[in-house]
Amino acid sequence: MTPAELTSALQWRYATKVFDPSRSIPSETWEALVDALVAAPSSFGLQPWKFFIVDDTAKRAQLREVSWGQSQVTDADKLVVFAARTDMTPADTERWLTRLASVHGQAPDELTGLGKVIDGFCNNMTVEGRHAWNVRQTYIALGQFMAAAAMVGVDTCPLEGLDPKSYDKILGLEDSGYATCVACAAGYRSGDDKYASRPKARFERDEVVEHR
Repeated sequence: MTPAELTSALQWRYATKVFDPSRSIPSETWEALVDALVAAPSSFGLQPWKFFIVDDTAKRAQLREVSWGQSQVTDADKLVVFAARTDMTPADTERWLTRLASVHGQAPDELTGLGKVIDGFCNNMTVEGRHAWNVRQTYIALGQFMAAAAMVGVDTCPLEGLDPKSYDKILGLEDSGYATCVACAAGYRSGDDKYASRPKARFERDEVVEHR
């Protein structure tokens, strides 16, 4: 992708208001977008999240009812619910370090020092603080997903207008250690979406970018 193509894709992207329910994302394209979620960066590499792809149409209808009736929830081809860990414990750290050691071909005890750094950092926060930190990490994954989708011509709409606790109940996340923080619809814009052709409105670059 050239710099011009990147700029064009990001200018084309917008928070799609009306999806075409008759259009489906090709399986190869969708698998690449799922891979983009899996590859998302996070602090210490902890990946304090889970991504729930809601395929069940009945559940999607229930979720729409607790999402201010937003049509994107049911009309988009895909709906991803982003859930963050409700806490970050030494067991989470150990799980990650075990995976990291396996991938890198290391013995787990070689990562003991890193584990102490992570646990020391987490212990300086309350449970609520750790959950808030996890939520912020999860938004990094959302951003990567939306940017990746734009690069392959797939429309998205991030959805914060929802009742997280109701989402947790509908998806069976209560007491799972994960809690809904945001959702994102993905598919293709409808020809009836009047917002699709509007130019992107942003402040001028020199108003939001400074060099120091």
